[in-house]
Amino acid sequence: MAKSYVKYETPSDVQQKALQVVEAGLACGGLRKGTNEATKAIERGNAKLVLIAADVDPEEIVMHLPMLCGEKKVPYVFISEKLTLGKAAGLGVGTAAVAVAKADKAEAVLKEVVEKAVALAPKAEEKKK
Repeated sequence: MAKSYVKYETPSDVQQKALQVVEAGLACGGLRKGTNEATKAIERGNAKLVLIAADVDPEEIVMHLPMLCGEKKVPYVFISEKLTLGKAAGLGVGTAAVAVAKADKAEAVLKEVVEKAVALAPKAEEKKK
């Protein structure tokens, strides 16, 4: 069953590039791991991209993130598994969300992922109506 907070399905190639951005953000210290840290980064205007796991249970943990990202105009993508997201973020366990504040060596990839995320989001809103 699809989670209610997942607004659209992110293509696998975009997911892979987004995970590359996370790894670059980890290397330069520009990563905020976990739902609470990601929420703070969004609210403070530090987040350039937010990655949200699509298999979080209970859903309430990350349910607010797509709406908050929309309000603050922060692009976001969904990653199919929280374990994959956690590993890319340098954790031994899964994580529900990650915010990328900077990705020094992967700024070009970050820009590409942001453009694709922005392109996907309006399509999801149109389907809802």
